[in-house]
Amino acid sequence: MEIPKRFKGKVAIVTASTQGIGFSIAERLGLEGASVVISSRRQKNVDVAAEKLRAKGIDVFAVVCHVSNGQQRKDLIDKTVQKYGKIDVVVSNAAANPSVDSILQTQESVLDKLWEINVKASILLLKDAAPHMQKGSSVVIISSISGYHPPAAMAMYGVTKTALFGLTKALAAEMAPNTRVNCIAPGFVPTNFASFITNNAAMRKELEQQTLLRRLGTTEDMGAATAFLASDDASYITGETIVVSGGMPSRLIISLSWLLLYL
Repeated sequence: MEIPKRFKGKVAIVTASTQGIGFSIAERLGLEGASVVISSRRQKNVDVAAEKLRAKGIDVFAVVCHVSNGQQRKDLIDKTVQKYGKIDVVVSNAAANPSVDSILQTQESVLDKLWEINVKASILLLKDAAPHMQKGSSVVIISSISGYHPPAAMAMYGVTKTALFGLTKALAAEMAPNTRVNCIAPGFVPTNFASFITNNAAMRKELEQQTLLRRLGTTEDMGAATAFLASDDASYITGETIVVSGGMPSRLIISLSWLLLYL
């Protein structure tokens, strides 16, 4: 399949992009012509990822950035603008899941970390980036299908991902009409981040059976969906979440009694 060149001349920042879903998003945007700014917490990781992307002919700029570090977030934006003079696309992909405890058993410090990285960092990153974003620019926030149905082993993580659905709606209104803001909610994808789930053969089979397509997603699936939302092909889409899960159940459920209050 020939990959289109929808991002020729555009500059895209992708956070947490040295492996997994983030790397595939950066790769897809780069193969479509974007100058891609990748980032991660460690210098070695960004260097290795940058070499892999350059080997495919992609123009890549690598910056160390821990998204919960205010100075490093600012550096990511400032260095991008210094090098390219603008920002066309921001993909907020960074996330953490440091606990498998139930919500009421989760330590306060862990709750703070989950909120800091999974939600607050996206807001602060876009606060720094917004003044440099072009008319017709795009933001894609990476959430998760767990935001619709938080599983017991990652319940608070799921709650932070639910928050991103609301954040997408709110920012779409706030950043309109010059910048579109959308979200993708990946299903279960075999990555290092999800290995504690997808490496378990029985659990993996059960997850596959929950999909209509009878398979887990790939990082390339997520890259393709993100590229669509970020591209001009989606120029009349904003404030929306696209679920990329092979048909797994994926909607917030409103009880009938609550709905009847408004009828």
